Amino acid sequence: MADPSLADRPKASTPRPLLALWPFLKPYRGFLAAALLALLLASGAMLGLPIALKGLIDKGMAVGSADTINIYFIAFMGVAVLFGVFAAVRFYLVTWLGERVVADIRSAVYRNVIRMDPQFFEVTRTGEVLSRLTTDTTLVQSIAGSGLSIALRSSINLVGSLVLLAITNLKLLLLIVVAMPVVIVPVIALGRKLRTLSRRSQDTIADTSGLAGETLNAIQTVQAFTLESLHTERYAKAVEASFDVAVIRTRVRAWLTALSTMLVFGAITLVLWFGAHQVLAGQMTGGELGQFLMLAVYAGVAAAALSEMWSEVQRAAGAMERLVELQAAQPVIRAPAQALPLPDRSRGAAGQVDFEAVSFAYPSRPQTRALQDFSLNIVAGETVAFVGPSGAGKSTTFQLLLRFYDPLEGCIRLDGVNIAEADPLAVRARIGLVPQDTVLFGTSARENIRYGRPDASDAEVEAAARAAAADEFIRALPEGYDTFLGERGTRLSGGQRQRIAIARAILKNPPLLLLDEATSALDAESERVVQQALEELMATRTTVIIAHRLATVLKADRIVVMEQGRIVAIGKHEELLVSSPLYAHLAALQFTDSGALAT
Repeated sequence: MADPSLADRPKASTPRPLLALWPFLKPYRGFLAAALLALLLASGAMLGLPIALKGLIDKGMAVGSADTINIYFIAFMGVAVLFGVFAAVRFYLVTWLGERVVADIRSAVYRNVIRMDPQFFEVTRTGEVLSRLTTDTTLVQSIAGSGLSIALRSSINLVGSLVLLAITNLKLLLLIVVAMPVVIVPVIALGRKLRTLSRRSQDTIADTSGLAGETLNAIQTVQAFTLESLHTERYAKAVEASFDVAVIRTRVRAWLTALSTMLVFGAITLVLWFGAHQVLAGQMTGGELGQFLMLAVYAGVAAAALSEMWSEVQRAAGAMERLVELQAAQPVIRAPAQALPLPDRSRGAAGQVDFEAVSFAYPSRPQTRALQDFSLNIVAGETVAFVGPSGAGKSTTFQLLLRFYDPLEGCIRLDGVNIAEADPLAVRARIGLVPQDTVLFGTSARENIRYGRPDASDAEVEAAARAAAADEFIRALPEGYDTFLGERGTRLSGGQRQRIAIARAILKNPPLLLLDEATSALDAESERVVQQALEELMATRTTVIIAHRLATVLKADRIVVMEQGRIVAIGKHEELLVSSPLYAHLAALQFTDSGALAT
């Protein structure tokens, strides 16, 4: 069963998902320890300032000693310098750590997502995945880097301030402790609401990313049908929805900040009012009140920072939760625990394919069988063409051979091994595919061909291009083989893109070749040249073709006529024209020169 959509999964209500950061932090324990040490030293220097202030007031100003004042001001300066140095070291280490961890998270998530099978992407939009890799990782970075530093620093300062406050005047501290629930309870309540709104905000951002990605990937279709205004309006509505949620979230966060700040400093004011009366009563010195005042400010600022950071923690927890889901997602199609090895290609003929009573329905259409009791043996080195009307199941055979899906019933064997019991990577390594819709990447012509075999030399790449009749037009490009082809190869014609795909398959040199209308986008001259190259390529390997072109059909050893997922006839072109009404009908529709049908 396919995984449910990421957006539909239940979400945790606590910051617990942030614990998933530890495996990414663990390799950098040394950096983390150094950052914590710098943080402790910086906080220690900061907490030393109120103590110096107390001595300055009580031992310097109160007795009118200029020398004592000078000594304490020098101490002040020294502590400030130490604080600045350690704060800078802490900032660098923590920022580096945040950047490193987020880079590792992005790599780990992408490494897993790119291995997911088509069933995953049937229920998960690509735009949503891209949003998780960008928006969510940025939110996590704020916590793993500066946010973590702020939280730890504020926690240390708060605890240290409270300890020193207790030493300075226990009565005033007890008054603060009594006031703390009044501050904390409203902050937690608003924090929970903020987490929910943050989740909604992240989801709406993912929706806008998905909508934009879908539209831009089909920009020519959008413009051909003059749908610019329609999609602009749809995107504007999605952006407005995202904005509305963001405004509500910002409003709640503003209330959280205002409320926490007012409550914290209101409590401090009350405590200091009580302390001032204690000074007047002679129960504490002016220096102690000054120290208490400074420590109370530290505690208030730290508490406010922690309450502010709580909202960031809520957002980062939601983001990390989504990233963990992507990282933990498992493909339905994966290698078994004890994968069977495929026979060594060097020991004889390779590329034999056996379909054994295969039945299959796509997960999105479980009631409709794309293949039904499909059995066919393809001998190594044989060329077999699949023909039939649209929806007959021709492309489904390729999907199953590449093991993008597993049959519901029956099995498929490659060189005698059930591919469901083999490693999918090993199976696909033996298959070369030339699809009808060629996919090129945003890189050079050379690198696009080299995707067939990444370790191929430049000479091998160029030889494959010559074999695919692509060398001439590639060399005519502004920078030859190093010319950037544009996203999805938009700088090439359809025929040129298809020749690049053929060169890629030639370079891979697989024992099993799958051709899905491999010459459909070529003009007559190019088709003749490429067909000749394909025939040379096909002569030494097993080839399965989804065929409509007459030249391809005539050269096939066998033609398999399919209808509604079943085999209805098998034979040569001349035989099928007589024995198969469906094939004769298809041939009559595809070729207007009726005299050619009899040849």
